[in-house]
Amino acid sequence: MVVLENMAFVSNAASLVTYFNEYMNFSLTKSATTLTNFMGTAFILSLFGGFISDTYLSRFKTCVLFGSIEVVFAFGTSGIKAALPSLGADQFEESNPKEAALLSSFFNWFLFSVTFGAIFGVTFVVWISDKQGRDWGFGVCTIAVVMAVLFLSMGKSIYRNNVPKGSPFIRILQVFVAATRNRNLPIPEMTEELYEIHGKEARMGTEILQRTDQFKFLDRAAVVRSTGNASTSTTPGPWSMCTVTQVEETKIIVRMLPIILSTVFMNTCMAQLQTFTVQQSTTMDRNLHGFQVPGSSIPVIPLGFMFISIPIYDRIFIPFVRKFTGIPTGIRHLQRTGVGLVLSAISMAVSGIVETHRKSVAVHHNMVDSAEPLPISVFWLGLQYAIFGIADMFTLVGLLEFFYSESSAGMKSLSTAISWCSLAFGYFTSSVVVEVVNKVSGGWLASNNLNRDKLNYFYWLLSGLSVVNLGVYLMCASWYRYKKVEVMEIDTGSGRGGAIEGGEEMGRV
Repeated sequence: MVVLENMAFVSNAASLVTYFNEYMNFSLTKSATTLTNFMGTAFILSLFGGFISDTYLSRFKTCVLFGSIEVVFAFGTSGIKAALPSLGADQFEESNPKEAALLSSFFNWFLFSVTFGAIFGVTFVVWISDKQGRDWGFGVCTIAVVMAVLFLSMGKSIYRNNVPKGSPFIRILQVFVAATRNRNLPIPEMTEELYEIHGKEARMGTEILQRTDQFKFLDRAAVVRSTGNASTSTTPGPWSMCTVTQVEETKIIVRMLPIILSTVFMNTCMAQLQTFTVQQSTTMDRNLHGFQVPGSSIPVIPLGFMFISIPIYDRIFIPFVRKFTGIPTGIRHLQRTGVGLVLSAISMAVSGIVETHRKSVAVHHNMVDSAEPLPISVFWLGLQYAIFGIADMFTLVGLLEFFYSESSAGMKSLSTAISWCSLAFGYFTSSVVVEVVNKVSGGWLASNNLNRDKLNYFYWLLSGLSVVNLGVYLMCASWYRYKKVEVMEIDTGSGRGGAIEGGEEMGRV
């Protein structure tokens, strides 16, 4: 399903910028901002899909429902983006060290499948749209999504499926309300004095999150309130007293927010490779041994590098590094994301250098105002694309696995959706950045002619801002505390659990 659905989604994302410019006569800037607004909306709606999946439907049912919607509306991708990665990851038991390692590998192969589908989308489907017409391209996408839903449905009987645990937003709100109502109560120093469900009261497989020392004011939500009558055993409602686990669920979401915000700018940079870089390709020589490469197919370059590098990373890099770190994933999720941010900044700097060279060719051949392709190969763009493709491999999977692994059992889909929000905010920020830069710079990107625009200056600005963003991310990542989990396994009436931190087994309780 990943392959087929992403083939449809990415092929449209790759070709819409040229469609807006060449068929709808939008300016270069408006074409770019319209596409990024569309992409941002598609990704941010995954929050709705995640909410539906965690609250009302299982992840399997969410994928089938929203896949059916995507046959006729782009809105359908929101539920698939939120629920599909979580559905696959649910097939592994996080508390089992061996399966935890396989879980990490699953996310690598999930991205591999995303890449595989995207390659077909930006080559085969884009070529059909370019040569046979947009209606044919949309038709192929429709058939692909129908087949995706059918393939997923074939495995219904063998999936390990989640049971919706109610609205995660309500549980979060309950913590803030209870903490506010208990604001005058002292916070016990001993965790055992806070409210939690243990032993026979806990259901089999229930996650018990251990108390952390951050955001201590939220601990007031778990302060045991006295009923004023020793003979009364009535427990106050969830709006007055929450479990430590529920409090920690909320703390996890709050801790995640700085991480997601500090990765937004990388996706702002990625948006330029799907917009302005595609427009650059239309001004260059796209001939490949007699075949005219469609401009919208240029994103196949980073996808190709990802296609090659993901198996190398999963089968060679991770096992090698694991010998030294002892971590099932080789390196921590946040470390992996940090590597991607470094490569993103380098990619933008290289983009500026390549654009400077492209413009110099236009000036040298007196073709600044010519509509003819410049005598420079489009594969020059492969330099920036290759670096960013590897950056995306590190960051996207790092974030997906981080948000899935760190979230509680009842918030897996929502947390996966939060990781896609980094993409959404990146696209929206791109639209804002382009508009602001145009106004402040006096029109670096306003002439509707890339040979006269200052796109190279824009790329270098993004590179500099990426370095600043990297510094912010490093502070946020060093501040973050990985969760500690105790899984209750009921055996002959006794509680038995294990404490898990950051995906590693720390001991048995």
